Amino acid sequence: MEPKEARERMVSGLRSSGHVRSQRVADAMLAVPRHLFLPPEMQEQAYSDTPLHIGQGQTISAPHMVAIMAEELDLRPGHTVLEVGTGSGYHAAVMAELVRPRGKVYTIERLPYLAEMARRNLEATGYAEEVMVTEGDGTKGLPEHAPYDRISVAAAAPRVPQPLKDQLSDGGKMLVPVGSSWYQDLVRVTRKGGRFQVENLGGCVFVPLIGEHGHKS
Repeated sequence: MEPKEARERMVSGLRSSGHVRSQRVADAMLAVPRHLFLPPEMQEQAYSDTPLHIGQGQTISAPHMVAIMAEELDLRPGHTVLEVGTGSGYHAAVMAELVRPRGKVYTIERLPYLAEMARRNLEATGYAEEVMVTEGDGTKGLPEHAPYDRISVAAAAPRVPQPLKDQLSDGGKMLVPVGSSWYQDLVRVTRKGGRFQVENLGGCVFVPLIGEHGHKS
């Protein structure tokens, strides 16, 4: 099956399951060639609804989780977004589609190997201008580009990192998996002035968020 046809089938399945609810998210996921964000030996599995290994013990999230996070963040054109956990760059590319035009995605990855992979993938697929990849401790965020309209955390924290709350704009939203290293709840945090509204969106499983304000190893 050709990648475009497989991608269309994937998105159709996500619509049927209710994970994709809006045309905007459907269009974004149709636009991004997921197979080009995977190692060559994994590309045949690109459009299966499952997480896949991308090296160094890390995974690319299952398409249904990418869809859930895109829908729940309510990304809009012109938004400034922080992503913690770049991986291979796929999720950042989907978000870049949703914040076009004038939007920007800043994404931070602690593993140099993956950060470089993501840069190559984003360049090859035409997202390098809208997505800036940085190496570092994602639990500290990127204060130099704050505040952020949206923050997306693609790894599991023991609690919501305070620096990320501090970098969220008034009215901004953040999604972060919170829990142990083997099971978490996907939490949405909405900032309202000095207060933070927290909603539990249900169970999920992500790799641990490693860093000063995350898991230690």
